[in-house]
Amino acid sequence: MEKVSEQIAANAIRALAMDAVEAANSGHPGMPMGMADLAQVLWHKHLKHNPNDPLWANRDRFVLSNGHGSMLLYALLHLTGYPMTIEDLKSFRQLHAKTAGHPEFDPQLGIEMTTGPLGQGLATAVGMALAEKMLGAQFNQPEFPIIDHYTYVFVGDGDLMEGVSHESCSLAGTWDLNKLIVIWDDNKISIDGDTHDWMTTNVPERFKAYGWHVIENVDGHQAEAIDQAIRQARSNQQGPTLICAQTHIGFGSPNRQDTAKAHGAPLGAEEMQATKEALGWSYAPFEIPNSIYNYYDAKEVGDKAQADWQTLWDQYQAKFPGLADKLQQSLKYEVSADFSKSLEKFLLESIEEQPALATRQSSAKAIAWLAEQLPNLCGGSADLTGSNGTAWPAMKSLQPHEPNGFAANYIHYGVREFGMSAIMNGLQLHGGFRVFAGTFLAFSDYARPAVRLSALMRNPVIYVYTHDSIGLGEDGPTHQPVEHVDSLRLIPHLHVWRPADMIETTIAWADAVTYKGPSALCLSRQKVPALIDQISQAENCKKGAYILKDIGESPSVILFASGTEVSLALDTADLLAKLGLAVRVVSVPCMKVFFNQPNEYQEKVLAKNIKKRAAIEAGSSALWAPFIGAEGVICGVGDFGHSGPYQKIYEHFGLTPKAIADKLK
Repeated sequence: MEKVSEQIAANAIRALAMDAVEAANSGHPGMPMGMADLAQVLWHKHLKHNPNDPLWANRDRFVLSNGHGSMLLYALLHLTGYPMTIEDLKSFRQLHAKTAGHPEFDPQLGIEMTTGPLGQGLATAVGMALAEKMLGAQFNQPEFPIIDHYTYVFVGDGDLMEGVSHESCSLAGTWDLNKLIVIWDDNKISIDGDTHDWMTTNVPERFKAYGWHVIENVDGHQAEAIDQAIRQARSNQQGPTLICAQTHIGFGSPNRQDTAKAHGAPLGAEEMQATKEALGWSYAPFEIPNSIYNYYDAKEVGDKAQADWQTLWDQYQAKFPGLADKLQQSLKYEVSADFSKSLEKFLLESIEEQPALATRQSSAKAIAWLAEQLPNLCGGSADLTGSNGTAWPAMKSLQPHEPNGFAANYIHYGVREFGMSAIMNGLQLHGGFRVFAGTFLAFSDYARPAVRLSALMRNPVIYVYTHDSIGLGEDGPTHQPVEHVDSLRLIPHLHVWRPADMIETTIAWADAVTYKGPSALCLSRQKVPALIDQISQAENCKKGAYILKDIGESPSVILFASGTEVSLALDTADLLAKLGLAVRVVSVPCMKVFFNQPNEYQEKVLAKNIKKRAAIEAGSSALWAPFIGAEGVICGVGDFGHSGPYQKIYEHFGLTPKAIADKLK
């Protein structure tokens, strides 16, 4: 068999990247060409994975945070034996191809997450490494390291410039995530050119200050130096590791190496040919010799690694059956078979004993109930635990500096909304936890890029957003969300719930923990009265919108509302009834869930035969048009809020029964 050198093996990655970008006439060849040697050493010598079972629970995780270099990952997946064919590579960046312009989450293909928005891959990988450490603390036993793997991340200069890298990497150091290994592509080039005018940070010292182990001045094109650096990182027992790999973007290109021209455009036929000649690569486009396929093929070694782990697992299961069963259940997203029965019991009890509560307080009660149903529930907050109501009596906070402090189910993220949200994505993607965490709704703006990735990946994390309107009062317009609920509703696949009372809040939570996608629960600071007094109403609430109350026969007016404004709608309906009008009140806790209902149910709730219609919500109301039609009345907030008692602010914006009734008249 022809012997394959490490340089030739790396050049195969470079060639495939150049060929695919040229065929697509679009893409980023420079990074794959620059990081090919790093990728070759990591994937051939160190990465523990199995192309025959991409979902093996104890595999190493690999995240390409600088996702514009996606052809590096696609080439590796193809060469090592994943279901990524040469035809897939030829279809790079084409419609419906597996090989999208940036990697898109597909664990069956070996793509651990969607990357491209810089910094988020790194931050999400922190969550993956945290999940490994927390699960290990809970389930590993002496001589039985059932959860024992590394998380590797490739990053570029852009990743380290993004603010979320600071939020997440400082936590990674605090948490002492020694199995997190980040390899920095230190090439000093970004889209605009040489970074010396906009990135003079001493990156090694920055990461040392976070508590990281830093390996400096590694030649990113010398296989032995790369191998030694990774071995050193793996042997490190304290803190995550940053490997500073000095590379050349567009390595091998006679005229584009070390220039921004290599970053985001095809090399062109002439330059590509010159590059292949300089690299000593003589094969036709997309031609890979069998010797290189044999070199990279990871199926046999992956099967062996998984078989060895399976033997260990079988012994663990026999010796610790209770722990093994709990771990298997934790790795599943499904709720228990009796979840629906438990939910109904909890709802009935809540209907009988519903005091006036803020929906954040109702949420806290629902969380305490859920913690009994879901042993893998993992909560948290961005330094607002008491305000968000995200704690529960039996929770255990992560304490990284205490013995067994990672056997926990609650995380204090500090004031890091974006970092928290990205880490939540990583915890959930890793498996083993059902993840939620909270902050104020106004600060969802800080977190929004990670929320968007949750939705893009359909990653079922749960965002708890409290203080959901002008109703928070005296803290004023900086903290009063006005446009936020609508902006979140615009994100595809994100279930946005704005519940009106204890029962609606519980329904929102039940949907969130069973939905195969992310959810945002928008909850009030101020108290609201109990509204639902029948289990049949609770069942209809699950459909996202439902008829809460008819006052009088054959309603001529219909009021739609969400959250705290549902009780306002009821008060308005009572006032209109005194004027001789029959009124229907419809609660709309989740628009997206409602519009996924059968047309027949939608038509019943929308009742378009009722011509006089209004929507009431203490925020922007642009998305209520499907409910009220072209001639309906909007009762919302068209400007930023004010500081003062919330009752006065509601009066200022005309959100009182009398003002709404006058507007309708």
